[in-house]
Amino acid sequence: MRKLVCLSALLAIAGCSTASRDITAAHVSPTQYQSYECEQLTAEGERIHARVDELAARLDKAAENDKKLVVASLLFLPTLFAIGGTKEEEAEYGRLKGEHAALQQASIRKGCPASQPGSVAFRG
Repeated sequence: MRKLVCLSALLAIAGCSTASRDITAAHVSPTQYQSYECEQLTAEGERIHARVDELAARLDKAAENDKKLVVASLLFLPTLFAIGGTKEEEAEYGRLKGEHAALQQASIRKGCPASQPGSVAFRG
């Protein structure tokens, strides 16, 4: 039992990666996009969408790998120290989710067609 408690404490300290669906959006004000035309909003939405896809794939892969390492650590404790390491990407993903929401709001305010930035979907 004591070993299980120690292992649980080590897992908490290790800080596993977060899957993209579990990352909340950071607040981003839509006023930064007030001077954009609909075409510019669309281009920015496409740029964000491309980066989001890339980050989501990395974050989800890291989260899955961390789960596998935790299971492996039950057999070999030093594998715990290989977990995590994507906090910067997690922060960027949250910021991009916020930018996406701000683009949607700006697009609505400008009266842009529905096929503009608001149609960009996020994983999770």
